[in-house]
Amino acid sequence: MSTTAFRPPLLTRALPPPPTPRGSPVPALLAYLGVRGLGLLVLTLWAHRRHTGVRHVLATQWDANWYLGIADHGYTHTLGTAYDANNLAFFPLYPYLTKALAAVTPGSRASVGLAIAVVASVVAAWGVFAVGDRLYGQRAGVLLTVLWAALPVGSVQWMGYTESLFTACAAWALYAVLTDRPLRAASLAVLAGLTRPTGLAVVVAVVGWALYRLRRRPRDLRFLGAALLAPLGWGGYVGWVGLRLGRWDGYLAVQRLWHNEWDGGAETLRRVRQLLAQDASPPLFLLVVTGTLIGAVVLFGVAVADRQPLPLLVFSGVLLVIVLGSGGVYFSRARFLLPAFPLLLPLALHLARASLRHRALALTTAVLGGTYLSAYMSLVWAKPM
Repeated sequence: MSTTAFRPPLLTRALPPPPTPRGSPVPALLAYLGVRGLGLLVLTLWAHRRHTGVRHVLATQWDANWYLGIADHGYTHTLGTAYDANNLAFFPLYPYLTKALAAVTPGSRASVGLAIAVVASVVAAWGVFAVGDRLYGQRAGVLLTVLWAALPVGSVQWMGYTESLFTACAAWALYAVLTDRPLRAASLAVLAGLTRPTGLAVVVAVVGWALYRLRRRPRDLRFLGAALLAPLGWGGYVGWVGLRLGRWDGYLAVQRLWHNEWDGGAETLRRVRQLLAQDASPPLFLLVVTGTLIGAVVLFGVAVADRQPLPLLVFSGVLLVIVLGSGGVYFSRARFLLPAFPLLLPLALHLARASLRHRALALTTAVLGGTYLSAYMSLVWAKPM
């Protein structure tokens, strides 16, 4: 399959074609480690001033505590009635990977879980670069990686959460799609589907692409295999929860206990309207979350107008629909969109074409602003990310 089929012509006219062989990921990974290292330094100093241990913030708070509980004690056997108390809402790959590695390493499960997140973040950054480099060349790939590292919720990438592991699976699955490797894409979709509920976005993107390719190449059974394999992770866990609870809608029932059922975006719109039209002095944290949600919708529209590759649009679009269309905790919506790195491609392309001065100013602003906001949202605001 020709890679030009995935290259939006309206954007690439101002850019040279991607180099052959593809650019080295080393500059992108060094830049990523630099941005996240600065974020860790600021977070550590800020935590020290607030008499808080940074390891506690990164490895054992909020959702990290839920994952550690699953690694220690497994999943519950009953549905129950308590709000925000059923651990079946959390998918199994990350906690069981933590448990398995902790059994053969000297560190605690909290330390191992944090190490997994950090390593996965580097793998994810490599995948983000690979997608950008594949489509638009090394410069765009590096810029895309830096923008992803500098997001206002970027500190989550080095916390005991699943966002980094999920982004790694999603990025490399999309790269496998772009390079026409259906079974690899499907295998990564299985892992993504075992990592987060939003793994459904990767599944839909890979299955849709595989079925489209199967129509054009009906004798290539790799695409049929990919379409059948990709849903097994997400569907397998949701089905297992139903069997464990003895009801077909078991996972949906668990989500209802977390007030996270589908409402078509009514709760999201209510919170946005309340924040922007009724709250005279909205907290900075909520402004960042709301700005991230609005910005993501705008960037998705730009990506559609720019004719971004369809598998990337499907992934970002389904992820947006899931995050914006569900009820539940509003504070976490920004980090739920952290894996949607294709939405940053229009910004990366703009910076790739910009002057050196403009590019340096934009990146400095993004990195410093993201560093401050990440630390603020981890330490100052009382609600979990």
